[in-house]
Amino acid sequence: MRETFRGWTESLETFVLEVIFGQRKGKRAAAMRGVLFALSKGFALGVKLRRGLYNFRILRDSTLGVQVIAIGNVTVGGTGKTPVVEKFARELQDQGRKVAILSRGYRSRPEPFHRRLADKLLFRKDKTPPRVVSDGKSLLLDSETAGDEPFMLASNLKDVVVLVDKDRVKSGLFAIEKFGCDTLLLDDGYQYWKLAGRRRDIVLVDCQQPFGNNHLLPRGTLREPPSHLARANTVFITKSTGETEALRQMIRKYNSQAGIIECVHKPLYFQDVFTGKQHPLDLIEGERVASLSGIAQPESFEESLVELGADLVASKRFADHHRFTQQEVLNAINRGKKRQATMVITTQKDAVRFPKLDRRDLPIYFMRVEIRIIRGAKNFNECVRQICFR
Repeated sequence: MRETFRGWTESLETFVLEVIFGQRKGKRAAAMRGVLFALSKGFALGVKLRRGLYNFRILRDSTLGVQVIAIGNVTVGGTGKTPVVEKFARELQDQGRKVAILSRGYRSRPEPFHRRLADKLLFRKDKTPPRVVSDGKSLLLDSETAGDEPFMLASNLKDVVVLVDKDRVKSGLFAIEKFGCDTLLLDDGYQYWKLAGRRRDIVLVDCQQPFGNNHLLPRGTLREPPSHLARANTVFITKSTGETEALRQMIRKYNSQAGIIECVHKPLYFQDVFTGKQHPLDLIEGERVASLSGIAQPESFEESLVELGADLVASKRFADHHRFTQQEVLNAINRGKKRQATMVITTQKDAVRFPKLDRRDLPIYFMRVEIRIIRGAKNFNECVRQICFR
């Protein structure tokens, strides 16, 4: 039942994205865009109202007495946020901070429905402790329970605490009291205004699609207007092409003070999904390769394989955060074999959602990436210095 529901929601998500980006034609699609546009006006009003309630202290934020770094974006999905979170966590940990990454665990396994319903009906405060994905020593949860991004962060950052809970005030307090953390890193936290105090806001802007189609949800992919870049302390331009002057000027129009950093996603190596064995990047040079992905913008991933010398003979895309079935992976293998592929390549984010396979007729690797700053390194170092200054 759950798999059927998940498949239905993914199909609906794909359909809506095709409508809002104009890939669906005809009168029905046009009518739906009109409805979504009207709904986006209501969404915009809701964003302004909520922000106003915090500004006028009608909705109260909380201060926990530690450094808070919120990393997020003004659009939904696809900006390459997870590697940026990883880079900050690693750098801050190296500088002597005790870091906890607080995530809401998007599409992680929820609490049982009857418990959530009873809490709402009885107005009970949720006293369930946050899920500990990593205690800074061991990986404690699987990707389905934790969510793929928290699991991936915990896998890559062995000495960093990673917690999952929608209430990040509660999880932040847990990180301080249980693990002695002095720095809370909010994954996807740009719109999480409930936790304030000594806070720095870091916003990511995708160089290739900075503001989607410039419409707010649900007509577009904007969570809030581009003018809300004004509250950012630092702006990361991700997937930079180097030709960013027009985008930098647009950012400066909304925020003249924030440090701007440009970065690219740099492939590091390939790793066997099932054995863990690592291979250099020349593994795919001159090879016929099939790709398999369930991410927001698969084009960048596929282009990187071609840039590394692969002959991409087959590609299969699923909705973002798709949890693969054994049959879907086997279908990708069979499709690759028909086209004489010698391997299947996926992303690390997808690999954590792979099931166990009874057979593997082709090896399956994921591409490990990290961000490399190509412009604005001084701004990054200054940002870290200000965070670490006691």
